[in-house]
Amino acid sequence: MTHPRQVRALATGLILFLAAAGSGTPATGPTETRSASGQFVVSTAPGNSPIPRRSPEVSTNTEILRLAAPWLVVSAERFKVALGRGLGQPADVPWGGKIFIVLHPAQSLDEPVVIAAWPFMRVLDYRVDMPDLITRARYGRALAAVLLLEMANRDAPVTGHSAEVPAWLVDGLSRQIIDSDNANVILSAPNKAVDSLSVTKSGIAMMPEGITLARSSQNQRGLDPLAAARRVLQNSPALTFDQLSWPEDAQLEGGDGGVYPASAQLFVDELLALENGPAKLRALLIQLPACQNWQSAFFAAFHDNFRTPLDVEKWWALRVFAFAAHAPGPQWTLAASRSQLDAVLAVPVEIRTASNSLPTRADISLQAAIRSFEPPRQTAIVETKLRDLELVQLRLAPALAPVAAGYRAALADFLGEGKQALARPADRHEPVRRVQADTGALLKKLDALDARRREDVARFDSKSPRPPGN
Repeated sequence: MTHPRQVRALATGLILFLAAAGSGTPATGPTETRSASGQFVVSTAPGNSPIPRRSPEVSTNTEILRLAAPWLVVSAERFKVALGRGLGQPADVPWGGKIFIVLHPAQSLDEPVVIAAWPFMRVLDYRVDMPDLITRARYGRALAAVLLLEMANRDAPVTGHSAEVPAWLVDGLSRQIIDSDNANVILSAPNKAVDSLSVTKSGIAMMPEGITLARSSQNQRGLDPLAAARRVLQNSPALTFDQLSWPEDAQLEGGDGGVYPASAQLFVDELLALENGPAKLRALLIQLPACQNWQSAFFAAFHDNFRTPLDVEKWWALRVFAFAAHAPGPQWTLAASRSQLDAVLAVPVEIRTASNSLPTRADISLQAAIRSFEPPRQTAIVETKLRDLELVQLRLAPALAPVAAGYRAALADFLGEGKQALARPADRHEPVRRVQADTGALLKKLDALDARRREDVARFDSKSPRPPGN
């Protein structure tokens, strides 16, 4: 087989190769799993990983995905649908090249994903070499990159020139999908079979033998897809268009505190909000193969909006100012506020009926999650819920703001006391006792706040006007 030659780096951690013509279908592993549409073919390469799967670095970090073929083919299809929806592309548009994903045992938690483009017949096929342990952000970037490449090259003549997709478009769209993951787009294989959980009106109960529980999803997504970007850009200025066009390696690796991906996500979101924005981004992709660089395709697609880079900079500066000056949105009604507060205080989990089955989603109470998990995961859940409460409180109806502030104070107190207890150089049993005591105190506070919230809801319901005749 002809060895591929490197064309360009898409971004740090993503490398694109273009093979010589006539190389045939990309080689995969001996066992293949195909997706429903047939576009994705996943195989697993043999080998061993030096990373212990049960180490705290892996098992308690929900930003690290455990990839396996049965879940990956479903996840990739869902990601493709979400990406197409974001670009306003009809779901029934035929795809061109196949995407062969080869999973290999991860050698580190930051190894790159390699994307190879292979000419086959009149299309380009793609091979994606991906570690089976990967961060959520890098996984999203890899899928977005190869899908955007396939879209760009789909109707172009097969030559030695592949489309050059701008890094800001890859990162911006992937962050939009990840941060608005309401439809369970990203699936992770279960860590291990554990005692399983069932949700009842009174709380949490044991499930029958044979049910497994995947890692909990500790990120409450969907309240505001730009929530993560908002938190970053509150403390750091957004990158300029020029900086987005030529990001440095440290920025792509997250060394700037997340300013680059936050800026890219906001930039893409604002482009999509322009009149016919999704259609113009699709036009940008279509024109990429015929252009020497993505800038030429960008200005051709957005010629109604921008003629020069200075036009983009002026528009972008105004959009950044408006983003920083305004709250996430208008205040919710009382009913919507109650629904959103309920959602924030629930913890979504994934329940599997067998070790090889796809997950189903369920919600458990915050108290049930705290009782069920070990301290590292308890802390991660509480930190996420505290951030979510800070976000939704900006839009809650005034009647529910006080109880929301009570939840915030209880979670903040727990994080402060718990971390101090773990940091103290006492005897080895003392930190455990302190954390248990702090957990017990938190649970009592949350139970009291739940009772207060139920009383508030009952009072609001009693004051609501009733339909005539009731």
